[in-house]
Amino acid sequence: MKNNSVRTIVAVGIGAALFFVLGRFVAIPSPVPNTNISTQYGLLAFMAALFGPVAGALIGLIGHALIDFSYGWGIWWSWVIASAIFGIIMGLASKRINLADGEFSTKEILTFNVAQVIGHVLAWGLFAPVLDIVMYAEPANKVFVQGLVGGLANIVTTAIIGTLLCVAYAATKPKKGSLKEEK
Repeated sequence: MKNNSVRTIVAVGIGAALFFVLGRFVAIPSPVPNTNISTQYGLLAFMAALFGPVAGALIGLIGHALIDFSYGWGIWWSWVIASAIFGIIMGLASKRINLADGEFSTKEILTFNVAQVIGHVLAWGLFAPVLDIVMYAEPANKVFVQGLVGGLANIVTTAIIGTLLCVAYAATKPKKGSLKEEK
């Protein structure tokens, strides 16, 4: 999809709003304190794959900041930044996926899911816990358990929700060369 600024701004606004709604009202509590099974990362992966890394970063950043702010405990920047990093990774991976042209076959599904696993591992297994330790002096054992549980849950929900969104979107797009001129 052509990545012009107006389209990107609209995508960020809609994506951040949907990310907020899913993260705030469709989150499933996990047994680990302050860690939810999140449904919004499938949407973020889809939007980043469609609109690129800048949109992915901003959707994750703004949407996650709004979720934290709405809970009243303040914005937990380490995890907000991790959401933005995940959006960037998925946006960069989109260069190997031709979703805008209706291409989302087995190869693209595998590429999407390998990228989202890598993105979640980096975001929740590395960046969020390390930033928690550096920014908030949180205990390492606590934040790495939170990152592990959150990351694994996000991998599963993104594999299901993100893949379904991509498949459904691609199905609405005509394939290149599939339209014939009438005579």
